[in-house]
Amino acid sequence: MSKITAAITAVGKYLPEYVLSNEILETLVETNDEWITSRTGIKERRILKGKGKGTSFMAINAAKDLIEKTNLDPTEIELVVVATATPDMQAASTAAFVASQIGATEAFSFDMDAACSSFLFGMSVVSSFIESGKYKKVLLIGADKNSSMIDYSNRATCIIFGDGAGAVLFEPSSDGLGIQDEYLRTNGEGREFLQVQKGGSANPFEKGEVFGGPECYVHQEGRTVFKNAVFNMADVSGKILERNNLKIDDVAWLAAHQANKRIIDATAERMGLDESKVLMNIHRYGNTTSATLPLLLADYESQLKKGDNIIFAAFGGGFSWGAIYLKWAYNA
Repeated sequence: MSKITAAITAVGKYLPEYVLSNEILETLVETNDEWITSRTGIKERRILKGKGKGTSFMAINAAKDLIEKTNLDPTEIELVVVATATPDMQAASTAAFVASQIGATEAFSFDMDAACSSFLFGMSVVSSFIESGKYKKVLLIGADKNSSMIDYSNRATCIIFGDGAGAVLFEPSSDGLGIQDEYLRTNGEGREFLQVQKGGSANPFEKGEVFGGPECYVHQEGRTVFKNAVFNMADVSGKILERNNLKIDDVAWLAAHQANKRIIDATAERMGLDESKVLMNIHRYGNTTSATLPLLLADYESQLKKGDNIIFAAFGGGFSWGAIYLKWAYNA
């Protein structure tokens, strides 16, 4: 019997309508387009507006986009995983709400959070469900409303993050397509360099306490994160290539977490990969955290060919990082 692997068979996406351009940011903080672009590669990012609209709103719409494109019967979906660092609320599962709203009434669901590595780690989790033989249709959604934890008077972070969602359907393959290998890592000593300090169980809001102050928003020590991201993303990507006897010419695409163009460029350079093989959309969306990888797939779907070797790489708070080697399963 052929080995069962988890293959991507469909993708979908959702992006909020409001575009926060560098020119608009110039009116909010002391910055300018040249400064932002040269340091991050970002020209604009999408922001979700509207009272009561959270991560689930974008996740639902990304899933609906996938369902409509493929004429998928949502009752056939057996598992829904929402990878996110910004769930709708504490205690209540965002994934459970998403599943019910898209009509996946036969599915069970759960959230998972590994910061910017959430979707990458989610790929590992859902592939295990598929490979077990028990599940045949698994929906993995990466979605984050980063604007909910950004201080728009802090130019170090407000220029980086955007909102968005991407959805990916995994199904079993016996043709050698899908996920081939993974190399995932974490180091909790790095969490002080990228975090939201206030609001978690270790430092909850007290009764009557007013929301505000820098500890309520994303804090990032840019140089430390940059250095660790470049080294670790390149390191795990290199290990994946070596472990699978892949040469650079064998790699069709690098799908790297879209945190900073300089990080992506440095990772590709250390791998020896030509920039023409690097998927890139950070200039349009900024860092959408859990959504960057599925948004790349949705944007480049028409260029991906059956059998293409794709290396996924990500780095996020925690620290968390890793790489996954996947063979693309279809022509759009």
